[in-house]
Amino acid sequence: MDALNQLLASGQHKDLLAIVKGFRNGAVYGAKIRFPHALVMTFLFRRTDLKSMAKSILKLTYQHSRNLAVFVTIYKSLLLIQRKIKGFEHNADSFIAGIIGGYIVFGKNTAVNNQIVLYLFSRVAMGVARLAIKRKVIPKPKNSFPVFAAVTWGIVMWLFRHDRDTLQPSLQSSMQYLYNDSDHFDNFKNWLWHNK
Repeated sequence: MDALNQLLASGQHKDLLAIVKGFRNGAVYGAKIRFPHALVMTFLFRRTDLKSMAKSILKLTYQHSRNLAVFVTIYKSLLLIQRKIKGFEHNADSFIAGIIGGYIVFGKNTAVNNQIVLYLFSRVAMGVARLAIKRKVIPKPKNSFPVFAAVTWGIVMWLFRHDRDTLQPSLQSSMQYLYNDSDHFDNFKNWLWHNK
């Protein structure tokens, strides 16, 4: 163990060791994020035996954890390769590594990948808007969040009402429960106690 600690403290092979730690961090973070989410969603919405529920929770957690670990490994490896080839890191290197890693790891449309990519897309859209303001491409709008929220809700409600099949199935299900199922009742029990 002392030899390993000396190697780690020496700074030798730091780039390669950082890739290994990145893999580890991706695996740990993916598990930390997905396990509680899968646990809650499975117990709330799946009606099956405990063994099947446990398998599903572990499968989703493994997919999320593995995908983040592999993505971090590919991304950091590609950054290192580009830097070694050119002798420096170019501004576009992270974009290129992200595109390649994103395609390889998140290119298959699974439930886990879909959630991760949609989560990222919303954050990227906000980041691009803030970047445009920061770089003075557009002026900072006043009261932009209320307008953003209003337009987002207006669009999603219109899509649900008129073209609901274009929305993600889990969103359709949530909206069905909130807006359509609440129209159906004929006694106290299914009015306030149970949905149906």
